[in-house]
Amino acid sequence: MEAKDSWVVIMLLIFAAAWLYFRLKHQQGNMSIYRQVPRHDEIVLGSEEALALVQDAGYEWIAGKVKIPVTVILDNVATESRLFADGFVEKGNAWYVVKFARDRKPIDLTGSALREHLLVYSLLYPDAAGVLYVDVTAGMIRTVQFEVDL
Repeated sequence: MEAKDSWVVIMLLIFAAAWLYFRLKHQQGNMSIYRQVPRHDEIVLGSEEALALVQDAGYEWIAGKVKIPVTVILDNVATESRLFADGFVEKGNAWYVVKFARDRKPIDLTGSALREHLLVYSLLYPDAAGVLYVDVTAGMIRTVQFEVDL
């Protein structure tokens, strides 16, 4: 093999390694955006009652409210939107997405209503053990889990 051939092989190997590195880094970045639980040193919630209710049930707060940007494309026209997770908590070796009950938008505790309002959080955070639906007014915490059979 001539020196010219060796140089070409080395360049191809460097190019392939760089391409693989950036491809995996890009893919990992896209996958981890919504799957990693944000961790905050200070948890800021709308009410101390909400913080205490969840802590008194044995959960440890690991993050407060998180904005999740969403782009909706309808007929090739993009519209920006967002979802909000009210927080993230841990109990034992499991972590949960937290959604608070809202007086202006109550959720019936039926399968279809829970699916319409909370399934998206299980899909965004598939490693979560479930979604905690917290009603501070009623002093109630409900664990919601989804199983999807395809």
